Amino acid sequence: MRLEIDRLSCRRSGRLLVEHLTLTVAGGEALVVRGQNGAGKSTLLATLAGRLKPASGTIRLIGDSSSTERREGEEDAPLAERAVLVGHRDGLKTALTATENLVFAAAMLGVPATPPQAVAALDDLGLVHVSDIPVGYLSAGQRRRVALARLILVDRPVWLLDEPTAALDATAQEDLAHLMQRQLARGGLIVAATHLPLGLDGARVLTLGGKSDGHDNSSGDSPSDGPGDLDAWEFSR
Repeated sequence: MRLEIDRLSCRRSGRLLVEHLTLTVAGGEALVVRGQNGAGKSTLLATLAGRLKPASGTIRLIGDSSSTERREGEEDAPLAERAVLVGHRDGLKTALTATENLVFAAAMLGVPATPPQAVAALDDLGLVHVSDIPVGYLSAGQRRRVALARLILVDRPVWLLDEPTAALDATAQEDLAHLMQRQLARGGLIVAATHLPLGLDGARVLTLGGKSDGHDNSSGDSPSDGPGDLDAWEFSR
């Protein structure tokens, strides 16, 4: 399985943020997306997830059971059927319990899930003790882990993560790193936008609007004055 992005351009609120991006991410690989705030990291993830239409270019998932392509102007994003997006906002309903939130989120993605399955996903992230508590009563770190538990419950080969470690303490960050390593070991792929290390040795780095350091070990940003075009982005191992 591999994700192929060919000359992809992305707009948000009328602004061209990513321009002519071409790269491939294979199964078992992680791509860390870096860049200054406003460089287009979240917009790129939203486009890959089908939340936004690409301004131009193609996104293809090849070698999976639902190999698909999305072109400019198309209404549907079949890739989204094989991906899970956890955005920088948790996207939880505060009046619902952690379990209810997960079952609801899975249903919105077209995946039937039972409460026991949701509780098992929460258990993987150390949250079984809060499974029946409305998330409005949980800490920011606990809410973030509830959101990340969608990855386990929905179980898709492509993970799209926007600042996944936000609000997580050191232990929870280690748990997330193990979860991501497990996803890669089984041939899945990860695209993650973050300012912080993720604990993924050998992850490739794409820097929008600047130079790539080639490793997932930098917490700094690169300056950017405009869209990520062929002269303003680099990626490497």
